[in-house]
Amino acid sequence: MIDLKAARSDPDAVRAGIARKGGGEAFDELLAADARWRELVPQVDELRSRQKLKGKPTPEQVEELKGVKEELRRVEEALASAETERDELLRKVPNPAHESVPDEAQEDAEGDVVREVGERPQLAEAKEHLEVGRFEMERGARLSGSRFGYIVGDTARLTLALYRWALDRVVAEGFTPVIPPVLVREEAMYGTGFFPAERFEIYEVADEGLYLTGTSEVALAGLHMGELLERDELPLRYSAFSTNFRREAGAAGRDTRGMFRVHQFNKVEMFVYTTPEESWDEHERLLAIEESLAAELGLPYRVVNIEASELSAAAAKRYDIEAWFPSQERYRELTSASNTTDYQSRRLGIRYRADGHTEYLHTLNGTAVTDRWALAVLENFQGEVPDVLQAFGAPARVER
Repeated sequence: MIDLKAARSDPDAVRAGIARKGGGEAFDELLAADARWRELVPQVDELRSRQKLKGKPTPEQVEELKGVKEELRRVEEALASAETERDELLRKVPNPAHESVPDEAQEDAEGDVVREVGERPQLAEAKEHLEVGRFEMERGARLSGSRFGYIVGDTARLTLALYRWALDRVVAEGFTPVIPPVLVREEAMYGTGFFPAERFEIYEVADEGLYLTGTSEVALAGLHMGELLERDELPLRYSAFSTNFRREAGAAGRDTRGMFRVHQFNKVEMFVYTTPEESWDEHERLLAIEESLAAELGLPYRVVNIEASELSAAAAKRYDIEAWFPSQERYRELTSASNTTDYQSRRLGIRYRADGHTEYLHTLNGTAVTDRWALAVLENFQGEVPDVLQAFGAPARVER
């Protein structure tokens, strides 16, 4: 959630970043509810103080106290109602967009294209991943429904090698590997900002109060939920491998073909806890790691600074790396790297001790690899596998 104290002291500045993400009206409603709450607090305090008398009250004072008690009950109810409304609105207001985030997107992108790297392959015939690798989509649909599939044979070996290779590289960058839970309580979904904004995307386990995560960002953010960390512990860097689940309710068209946009996928995720002073440098570091992975495989890609309206509720800024997909003749998202500043730590109650006081820390997340990387490798190299992945169990060439 946003820093309400900062919003009170400089509402115009805070509102500007929130309005760029479409949250201006909710922010105005929040400030109005907060003003009502603050107006009622001293009234409650004053009425409570009037109930404190020294000695035995006179009959006149007894009558007066009855009136004070009734008035206090009414004002306390109004205060509780204002507090509830304020807290509900606080959950809905997004993190302000950083000043470096664009307001408009370039053509065929979701933001500003920062750079393009690598040569696009010149192919006589650009076969899509379904033609190069082995994916059992019909059998997957028969088993689980649409947009589920099997990854089989050499294609499975390629995909498994990608996870192991990515974990090896990010561990070398100082990340601690984690295999996290993929079922979490509602508190964690709210804490990371996926609820209420993206609730429609999440699968719920009926009658259990648990939700299947769409990214291990949720579990890694919850790892230190409610904790007070020491300044010299930071930064804490984790990398998790997990299976993830998303409804993807809005996807349509070519994205529904094959394994490009499915309800279940695997991912290696990076997550960082750090201080506010270091978080923007850490954001650039996450992007650099993601770029190094794409470059090591030789994938042609571009970096996009995502526009404000496309940011999640939690993200103050996000970079995407998009790989070239020859069969689609376009760049498609491979990774994202987001700085959520103190938005998640406030909701999850994570602080650090600094100079005799405590502060909310900053959290960041970034993709290392997902199953989609295997599709990018298959399409750009048409079955040939980069040497680096062969050292982690991938075949030299994927055969169907």
